[in-house]
Amino acid sequence: MLVVDDDERNAFAAREALEILGHEIVVARSGEEALRLLLKQEFAVILLDLHMPGMDGYETARLIREHPRTRDTPIVFVTAVFRDETHIFQAYQAGAVDLVFKPVDPFILRAKVSVLADLHLKTSQIKRHAEEQQRLMRENASITEARLAAELALRKARERQDSILRSLPVVFTSRMSLHPFGALFVSDSITPLTGFAPGRFIEEPGMGLGRIHPDDVGGVVDCLMQASKSGAYACEYRWQCADGEYRRFLDQGVWVPGEDGTDGEIVGTLLDITERRQLEEQLAQARKMEAVGQLTGGVAHDFNNLLTVVLGNADILLRRIEEPKANRQLAAIRSAADRGQTLTRQLLAFSRRQQLNPEPVGLNRLVRDFAPLMKQAVGEGVILDLQYSGTEVFVSVDPGHLENALLNLAVNARDAMVNDGRLTIRIEERSEPSCEGVIVVADTGPGMTPEVLQRVFEPFYTTKEVGRGSGLGLSQVYGFVSQSGGRIEVQSQPGEGAAFTLTLPLTDLRPAPVIDMEPAAPIPTGSERVLIVEDDPAVLSVCLDMLNGLGYRCEVAIDAAGALARLQADPSFDVLFSDVVMPGGVNGIELARQAQRLNSSLRILLTSGYLGESGLEEVHDFEVIGKPYRNSELAERLRAVIAQTPDRRASAQA
Repeated sequence: MLVVDDDERNAFAAREALEILGHEIVVARSGEEALRLLLKQEFAVILLDLHMPGMDGYETARLIREHPRTRDTPIVFVTAVFRDETHIFQAYQAGAVDLVFKPVDPFILRAKVSVLADLHLKTSQIKRHAEEQQRLMRENASITEARLAAELALRKARERQDSILRSLPVVFTSRMSLHPFGALFVSDSITPLTGFAPGRFIEEPGMGLGRIHPDDVGGVVDCLMQASKSGAYACEYRWQCADGEYRRFLDQGVWVPGEDGTDGEIVGTLLDITERRQLEEQLAQARKMEAVGQLTGGVAHDFNNLLTVVLGNADILLRRIEEPKANRQLAAIRSAADRGQTLTRQLLAFSRRQQLNPEPVGLNRLVRDFAPLMKQAVGEGVILDLQYSGTEVFVSVDPGHLENALLNLAVNARDAMVNDGRLTIRIEERSEPSCEGVIVVADTGPGMTPEVLQRVFEPFYTTKEVGRGSGLGLSQVYGFVSQSGGRIEVQSQPGEGAAFTLTLPLTDLRPAPVIDMEPAAPIPTGSERVLIVEDDPAVLSVCLDMLNGLGYRCEVAIDAAGALARLQADPSFDVLFSDVVMPGGVNGIELARQAQRLNSSLRILLTSGYLGESGLEEVHDFEVIGKPYRNSELAERLRAVIAQTPDRRASAQA
C-alpha cells in the first residue's frame, strides 16, 4: 500500500491504522516521489492526500491514470479541506474510487482499504490462474501438435515401408516348424510376384507346394523338413505363377524356437531370382561361345596354312601339267581345298576373327537386289515375303558377309519348314534405346524347344540329319553380326516358328556410286625383289614357287630376326611379304614397322590365316591377304601394293 502525504503525522496515523491488516506500507512525502515509486513497484491501493505543496493530489492522480502501468490501481483520496460536492466530484473525475476525510477514523479506513486490497489479491489470483490456464493450453496444444506430427510421420514411415516391401521382389514368410508346407504369414509383396493374394497361401495349405515344378518338389520337401534340425534352410525351385509362367525363387530362412517349449516357427524370405539366373546363364553362354571361338580360331589358323600349301601347289601344277586326266585330278584337289577354305572362313566368322571390309550399305537396296538369289535358294514351295522400311536404312557392314548371313538364315528356315511355308524378311529403323538398323528373318516352321534355342548358335550343333549340315551356318551369322558391332537375337517356341533379329549400328555415310566392272585382266607379273618371311616350311616353299613363277626375285627368312638382318644388310628390297603370326616374340606387324623405319619406301604385304583380336586392331595399318590364297589373288594384291604411292601408303596407315 502506498500512502502519499506531505504531513508526517498524517502518514504515521495511516500507517498505524493499516498495519493490523498485515500488508506492506510504503510512504511517499510528495506526488513526485509517489510517481517514482509507482514506476518501480506494484501497489494494491494508493492513499493520496489532495492538498499537498507543489504537485497536489489532483495532478498526481491524473498522471497515475495516464500511465499504462498504474491506470487501474485504486486511488483513495484523503482530505481535510475539500469537503464540498464540487471538490468531491472533481476527485472522482481525477480517478478516485473513494474519499476519506480527516481526521481519519482508523476503523473506516481499514474497512475501505481492506476491501480494495482483497479485490486486488483476488484479481491477481484470477490473472495468475488465467495465465496458468493459458500456459497449460499452449503446452497441451504443443504436445497435441507434436503427437499428431509424430503419428503422421509414423504413418508416412509405415506407408513408405509398406510401399517398399510391396515393390521389392522379396516376400516374408512364416511357417509352422512341424508342418512347414502351410503358411502362417505371407507378406503382401507375394501378389506382384505370383499373381495370388497372401490369403490364398494361408487358407490353402497345399498352395505353396502344389505349384512347384514337379522336378523340384522332392528337393524342396527334404530342405524344409531339415529346417528344424539344422536351424536354417535354403532351396531354389521353379514355381508356377497365376499367368502359367514358371518363375525361379530362392526360398531361405531360419528356425525360431517357440517360448515355453513350443515347437516354434520357420521365418524366411522368398526372392525372385528369375532374371538373375537368366543373366548368369547368358554370361555362361557368352563365356562358352568365347572359349569355343578361341579354339576354332586356332584350328582355322593351322588349317589355313595346310590349305595354302594344297591350293598353291594345285595352282602351280595346273599351270605346268597339260595332261587332261591329271588336270581333272588337280581340279578335284583344288575343289576340295576350296570347300576346306569355306569351312575355315565359317570358323573364323564364328570366332569373330575374319577380315571384314565394312562400308555404307542401304538395307532396302541390298535385300531387294539379293532377293532373287534367296528365292532360288528357298525354292518354289516357300513364299518369300519382303517388307521394306518406309525410308532407306543405312548401316556400316560388309555387304558380302551380310548377304551370306541372310542366305544362311533363309536356307536354315527352308530346311525347318521342309520346303513349304512363309519366309518373312522385314527391315526396320529403330531410334530407341539407340540408333539401329534391324533385319528380322521369320519363318512359319515348327519352332524350337528351349534346349535347342539355348544352343542354336553353337558351332557344329545341328538338329538336321547326319550329312545335311555342318552346324556352322548360324554360328557364322552370330560371329559376323557380333564382329560388325551388332547383335543377333532369336525368338521361338514349339509350333510358332522362329524369328531371327539382326541389329546393326546406323551410319551417316552413304554408299559410293556403282562403277561398271572392267573385264578380267590376265594374271599380272613382276620383276621386283621380294623378301618372303614364313615360319611354316611347306607354306614358304609353295609361296616361293608361286612368286618365282610370276617373275619376282625372291629371298626368304623364317622369322623376324632373320628378316631384319637381311634388310639391314641389303636395303634394296622392294616388297616385304610376311606372315603375321610367327614365333620368336616379334610378329609380322611389328616386323613391318621396324622394316619401314629401315627403309621408308619398302612396300608391305602381310598374310595370315588367323589374326586374333589384337591383330585385327593393328593390321589395319597394312595391306593383308588372307590364307589360303590363290596364285591369281596373290599376284593382283602384290601388284596393287607395289603400285601405291608414298602418299597413298601414308593415308592407308593413318
